[in-house]
Amino acid sequence: MTSSAETRLPDALQLLRDRVAAAPLGLATHNRDEAARTARAVVDQVDDYLLPRLRDLDAPLLTVVGGSTGAGKSTLVNSVLQARVTTPGVLRPTTRAPVLVCAPADQASFAGDRVLPGLARTTGGEAGPGGLQLVVHEGLPAGLALIDAPDVDSVVEANRDLAGQLLAAADLWVFVTTAARYADAVPWDLLRTAQERGTALAVVLDRVPPEAVREVADDLATMLTKARLSSARLFVIEERPLVDGFLPEDQVAPLRGWLHGLAADAEQRAAVVRQTLAGALESLGDRVDVVVAGVQEQETAAEALWAAADAAYARARAGIDDAVGNGSLLRGEVLARWQEFVGTGEWMRSLQGQVGRLRDRLTAALTGRPNPADDLAGALESGVETLLRVEADRAAEKTVTSWRSLPGGIDLIDGRETELDGVSPAFAGASADEVRGWQGFVLDLVREEGAGKRSQARLLSWGVNGAGAALMIAVFASTAGVSGAEFAIAGGTTAVGQRLLEAVFGDAAVRQLAQTARADLDERAARLLAAEQSRFDQLLDDAAPVPGADDELRAAVAGLAAARKAGA
Repeated sequence: MTSSAETRLPDALQLLRDRVAAAPLGLATHNRDEAARTARAVVDQVDDYLLPRLRDLDAPLLTVVGGSTGAGKSTLVNSVLQARVTTPGVLRPTTRAPVLVCAPADQASFAGDRVLPGLARTTGGEAGPGGLQLVVHEGLPAGLALIDAPDVDSVVEANRDLAGQLLAAADLWVFVTTAARYADAVPWDLLRTAQERGTALAVVLDRVPPEAVREVADDLATMLTKARLSSARLFVIEERPLVDGFLPEDQVAPLRGWLHGLAADAEQRAAVVRQTLAGALESLGDRVDVVVAGVQEQETAAEALWAAADAAYARARAGIDDAVGNGSLLRGEVLARWQEFVGTGEWMRSLQGQVGRLRDRLTAALTGRPNPADDLAGALESGVETLLRVEADRAAEKTVTSWRSLPGGIDLIDGRETELDGVSPAFAGASADEVRGWQGFVLDLVREEGAGKRSQARLLSWGVNGAGAALMIAVFASTAGVSGAEFAIAGGTTAVGQRLLEAVFGDAAVRQLAQTARADLDERAARLLAAEQSRFDQLLDDAAPVPGADDELRAAVAGLAAARKAGA
């Protein structure tokens, strides 16, 4: 590769790694866990192997000895070195840290964080969890390092994950199995992974009864061929007693000779590195596709959750609009206060004389009875607040119900049901402020419309509050929601109020005033509901992917392919 291509490839790989690491997988969708595991595996392999290897193609060959529980991996490593550098596990599962053995000349290559940067190095004793014991031994030639890895089928998840991470960081796998377990499913899953990633591979078949060597070896060789792993070197070790804790020399010598030959032959060593490096790079596209599919699933789930919340709160806005327009608010307390306000004739008489306001105040002061206009405004305030709360409660409950049935939703609301299935604690105060603000807005409209008109004296004779209350009723003037006697009362009295308002302001002005007042109330209701919906939106914002995250991943894969092509 040219110098510029060598620079572009690590840069493109780093970009892909960063995009995968940042893949948004916050929603608990069906395939989220698989996508997250794949993303972690890709990031680990890039960090642990690909970037270090690309930046130092001549570094020692890292050989990971992995395999099934009890297959004899540690004994094999010790036997290759003819020294006890790693302790065979007696109790299963063992949780001890992996052991990396290298030649004195290669110590600097592994003492730092060039490879496996997430594992802290320990020398002079066993490492703890999350660590790596580094052993320097003269029995290993320069150019070759061995790692004794945890069991790939350990019942401890952390051991399995670490074994997978170490295998992904290897230039060469030495996979150890036994005559009794070579057909087990878990080892073959990993062997297929080796095939998919193009990893250089040797298989050690341990503990084979001498009389069954040919039969078992031939069967395993056939299985390797069917799995497209015929290029894997196969070593067979007969089941014999250990000699001072080591495998018999004639049994381990072929494997040791092959490993030492790789260390001594720079060309062979480089061929192994190229094979595994190219295979790992080639495998990234398909693996990142799994992450992309996971992100797309997240986007689909987020859109469905957003749509559910939007629909619930849109229905709430429509419900408020219907209730305002269909006359249903002209029931109960509001209807009684309206009839009191108009039906007593006080308002009518106040229009005929110039002392109506004064009389109302005096009557209230002497009898303790409030001004009917104030009573009506209070009843309207209470009725509108109740309407807003009912619809906001219904929207919250509907959103929670919908989210429980949608992918990713149940985890978002888990533990928050009580908080989310009704209005927020701030809603009561906010809705009261908005309704009072709306009433003040209506009174301001009346003042502005009445200023400078010839009818100003008539307006002032029965007060801005009286005209404002009538205008508020005009906003709810439709009687579609009432029937029977209520219809007769509400219809008749609202018609009287409408005519009186028209007498003061004119019919066109009254229509405009009512429309303006209605629009302001709609805006305030929408603002309240938007604040309530934002509780759900915030949960989604914290978990959902930003638009185009999947495209960024695809672009990073394409960039890596282009960089590889340029360096070919």
